[in-house]
This record gives sequence, C-alpha cells and structure tokens, in this order.
Amino acid sequence: MGDEPAPRFSFADERTFLAWTRTALALLAAGVALEALDVPDHQVLRPVLVVLLLVLGCATAVHSWFGRARVERCLRRSTPLPAPRAGPLALGVTVVGVMLPAAFAVT
Repeated sequence: MGDEPAPRFSFADERTFLAWTRTALALLAAGVALEALDVPDHQVLRPVLVVLLLVLGCATAVHSWFGRARVERCLRRSTPLPAPRAGPLALGVTVVGVMLPAAFAVT
C-alpha cells in the first residue's frame, strides 16, 4: 500500500477526520434538538429541516471516513493530496441556514 508517512502527517489527517466527525455530530444534534425542543414550528418546514439536518449529519460522517482514507492513501503513495469535496455539504448547510429563519418567521 506504500511507504509509511511521517507521523505528523497522519496525525494531521486524523485531526481533520475528528473535526469532520464533530461537525457531523453537531448537525445530528441540531436535527434532534429541532425535533425534540418546544420551538415554534411550521407544519411543513420543520420536518423538512429536521430530515435535512439528519441526512447532512450522516453524509458528513460518511464523507469524513472516506476522505480520511483518500488522504491516507495519497500520503502512503507520495502522490498529491486530493481536492476537498465539501461542496454538497456547504450547499446543504446553506439551504438549512436560509430555511430555518423562514420557518420561524412564518409561525
């Protein structure tokens, strides 16, 4: 599978993986909180936001796992690191950021 990379690079990759995992956990917690807490709700937007946050959280967790594997493979093969692939996540968070205030404004 290649040469053993310098430990500092593997540790940096692990820290990035853990940061993505914290982000996934935060998205999941936000979805659960939006469903569980007694906040003003809109009959259509709130369930959509909850599902979107939960799907984003799960997708982020999967993305972090495969991202770490891609980077580790490149480190071991001494090839250039892959480009970041966080575009869909950023788009999803932007959609939530636009819909959430709209959901509260309608109620």
